[in-house]
Amino acid sequence: MCGIALVVSGCRLDLSSLHVDARAPSPHPVHEHLEFSIDDLKAALRRRGPDSLGEVKVFISSICSNPGEEQQFECFVERVDCGVAFQNQNDQHEMANGRILQSHASCSSPISGAQFCFLGATLQLRGLNPIVQPLMDASRNVLVYNGEIFGGIHVEYHQNDAEALMQALGNCCASNVSLDTNTCVGECKRESTIVDVLSNIQGPWAIIYFADSAKTLWFGRDAFGRRSLLVHWPTVEDSRFLLSSVSPASSMFHDSGHDNDNGTCEVSFWEELPCGIYSISFDARSTDGCLVGEVKRHEWTNESLKELIEWKRTCIVPKPGDISSSYHEDLLSQHESNSACLHNLQSVSEGIQAPVSTPAEILLDALRKSLIRRTSLYTIFQGTTSASRKAELGPVAILFSGGLDSMILAALLDECLDACYEIDLLNVSFDGCSAPDRISAKAGVQELTRIAPLRRWKLVEIDADLSNLTSETKHVMSLINPANTYMDLNIGIALWLASGGDGWIYESIDKDDKFHRRVKYKSQAKILLVGSGADEQCAGYGRHRTKYRQGGEGVYSP
Repeated sequence: MCGIALVVSGCRLDLSSLHVDARAPSPHPVHEHLEFSIDDLKAALRRRGPDSLGEVKVFISSICSNPGEEQQFECFVERVDCGVAFQNQNDQHEMANGRILQSHASCSSPISGAQFCFLGATLQLRGLNPIVQPLMDASRNVLVYNGEIFGGIHVEYHQNDAEALMQALGNCCASNVSLDTNTCVGECKRESTIVDVLSNIQGPWAIIYFADSAKTLWFGRDAFGRRSLLVHWPTVEDSRFLLSSVSPASSMFHDSGHDNDNGTCEVSFWEELPCGIYSISFDARSTDGCLVGEVKRHEWTNESLKELIEWKRTCIVPKPGDISSSYHEDLLSQHESNSACLHNLQSVSEGIQAPVSTPAEILLDALRKSLIRRTSLYTIFQGTTSASRKAELGPVAILFSGGLDSMILAALLDECLDACYEIDLLNVSFDGCSAPDRISAKAGVQELTRIAPLRRWKLVEIDADLSNLTSETKHVMSLINPANTYMDLNIGIALWLASGGDGWIYESIDKDDKFHRRVKYKSQAKILLVGSGADEQCAGYGRHRTKYRQGGEGVYSP
C-alpha cells in the first residue's frame, strides 16, 4: 500500500455507458500548463515514502487479419528499472512468489499501438518477503494494488495482500462479464468473476489490473472510497487515459487567470473516480485498426455490501430525562436490525471480546476490533524478538490532538498492542506551546500515563509556521487535489506534517525522571492511526452538549 498509477496512450475509449464526453474540449483550453510526464508521476509517488517503486509497460498492437476472421493482437511486456527498490534486486528476475519480472533487455516494443504504463509504489506492512509492484504472473496479468485485506480473501501469514489478490484474480473469469448479472457468459466455466472477488474484499482498496488473455483493464475503488484514485478521461487537449493515487503538482492549473477569490484552482485536470468497479475491454473495431476500449461500470455482487451502502439510518430524538434503559433499548433494536450485513462483512477478530450491551459498548467494541485488524496482521515488526529492540521500533503512531477521538484510539490501542512497544503521539502546532491542541495533548498524555503506566508514550511535538510553508503548500495542494478550498488545505497540511513524524520529544536526563531536555526526533512508525469522525460518533463537540442541555433536539444516534 502506498500509491498506484496508470498511463494509457495510443487508443480510443468509448465512454458512452458512463455518459462522459471524451472529445469535448476543456472550458479553459490551457493544456500548455498541464504538460507532465510519467517521471512526474513517479516523483509524486516517491514523495509518499515507499519502500519500492516499480514500472511495467504493456504494448498492444493489432495484427492485420482477413475479413471475417477474429482480430489478433500482439502483446509485449517490459519492466523498467525505476532505481527505487529493495536491496539485492537484480536486473533479471525469475518466477517467484507468483510473479515474473522481465528485464527490459529481453523484450522489444512494437512501433505502433497502445501503450499501458503501470506504476506501483509499495510501503509494505505485510508479508515476510519484500515485493515490488507492479506484480505480474505467469499469464502476464499485471496488478498494482493500494489497499489492505482484512477478510473476504484468504491471506496466508507469510503473504502480502497484493500477492494473495493476484492469485485470486488469476483464478477468475476476466472477460465476457454480463453487465446485467455480473456472471461469465460464453465458454468460460470458472465459478467466480473479477467483480465477485473485488466485491468481497473487506478493507480499503484501490486497484488497477490488466487481464492479458481477455485484453481487459480493470480498475476501481472500494465502496466507501477509503483509498484515493484520480482519473483523467481523454480530452482534445490530452488524449491519454490516466489513473493515479496522487496528482503531480505540474498537473494542476497554475495560471492566475483561473484562480478564484480564495486563491485556489477552479479547474482541475483530475477528477475523483466514483467508487465502484470498472472495466475497459479493448478491440480493434475501427477501420484504421486503432485499438478501441469500451468502458463499463459493474454493480457490486456482495448482497451484504449493497445493503450496507443503502443503509437507512433512523433519526432518534432523545430527551434529557430519558437517556436510560428505554433509550438504550431503542438504539440496540436499531443496531440489531442492521447487524446482519455488518456481521457478514466483518470477520470476527480473535482476542479481546468486550461484552456488548449498551450503544457505547457496541461502538467501543467495533473500534477495538478495527484496531486489532490494523495492528495484529502486519509482520513488519514481528520478526524482532528482542524486547529492547521492539521498544525502539515504535511500529504504531497516532495523530494526536488530545481530543476525544485521539484519546479513545490511544486508550484502545494500549489494550491491543503488546506492552513492550512504545507508541508515538504526533501533535502539530502552528502556535507553539500556546496552541489549544498542544495544551490538550500534554494533558492527554498525563491521563494516558495514569491509566496505562506500563506503556511508554512519546509525545512528538511538531511545530510549524504557515507563513513558511510555501513549498509544502504547493505539494499538499497536489496531494488533496481535486479538493481545493482553504479548509481542505489547512486540514491537509496538518495531516501531512503530522504523518511525517519529524518533531521534538522530551527525554529524561536524570534517574528520577525529574529533569528533561527537548531533543529532535523522527518517528519511524509505518502505521498511523487517525480518529477522524470519532467526535461525531461519540458526540464530542461542544454543540452536542449544548443541544443536549437545550432538551435534546437535534441529537442523533451515532
